[in-house]
Amino acid sequence: MEWLNYHHLLYFWTVAKEGSIARASEKLRLTQATISAQISAFERALGEKLFNRVGRRLVLTETGRMAFRYADEIFTLGREFMDTLKGRPTGQPLRFRVGIADVLPKLIAQRLLEPAFQISQPLRVVCHEGKTDSLLAQLILHELDLVLTDSGVDSGIKVKAFNHLLGECGLSIFAAAKLAAKYRHHFPSSLDGAPFLLPTDNTAMRRSLNQWFDHEKIQPVIIGEFEDSALLKVFGQLGKGLFAAPSVIDSEVEEQYGVQLVGRLAHIRERFYAISVERKLKHPAVIAICESAKNQLFV
Repeated sequence: MEWLNYHHLLYFWTVAKEGSIARASEKLRLTQATISAQISAFERALGEKLFNRVGRRLVLTETGRMAFRYADEIFTLGREFMDTLKGRPTGQPLRFRVGIADVLPKLIAQRLLEPAFQISQPLRVVCHEGKTDSLLAQLILHELDLVLTDSGVDSGIKVKAFNHLLGECGLSIFAAAKLAAKYRHHFPSSLDGAPFLLPTDNTAMRRSLNQWFDHEKIQPVIIGEFEDSALLKVFGQLGKGLFAAPSVIDSEVEEQYGVQLVGRLAHIRERFYAISVERKLKHPAVIAICESAKNQLFV
């Protein structure tokens, strides 16, 4: 593996910022000969020229301009890191990296994330979507600050992560107008033999629905199975089948997809979790999400 010499990078960055080796020498309190030798060593290591001499001036090459952009970001992040450790304001937006499980309905994810944008300090939200297992791996490596999903980390899984239950709600069944009118009568027994669009087996919602269907001796006709909850709703909008969604977003589902409520399955409970690597939450965006979900969204 090739390693970057950060001393060389610092000398290069300072010369580029100051505009000359002489001024960089004063800034770094090193001799001009030392800085010149270090930059030459850096260029040899990279195999690229970083400066061209034009008269008495040093002008960045194309590679030099690219290197300066990277160096500027690296040393800016370094200052922010030290300022954060010492509790000083950084002057930069707080970065919030959140993983959103692909099984989580987009409308739920939006409702959960919304409070993060309301905190008093400037915030930059970076959203990553993927499988829960993959997101948890990134969380453990501190590449994410939080994971939002529909199921907690199993106690049998040996990872240091903590479940924070955000809330729970029942399930609602929706359909396009014609199907809704047909299956609304004698609900929920009317669902036996009804065309259904279901999430895939790896989701908590599908497992809950399967258990409920078995208990009630209802056999739906499965028209399609979807990993993407938004795509499932689009096919529901087209009248391809009935579908389920968390009751807490009933009005949003009806408005966004132009479908109608068929009925509610209050005994099926959908749970939503925030997963972090810390038991006591510290990140202000994470605190805002958890407090708002418990006090407003799922009350």
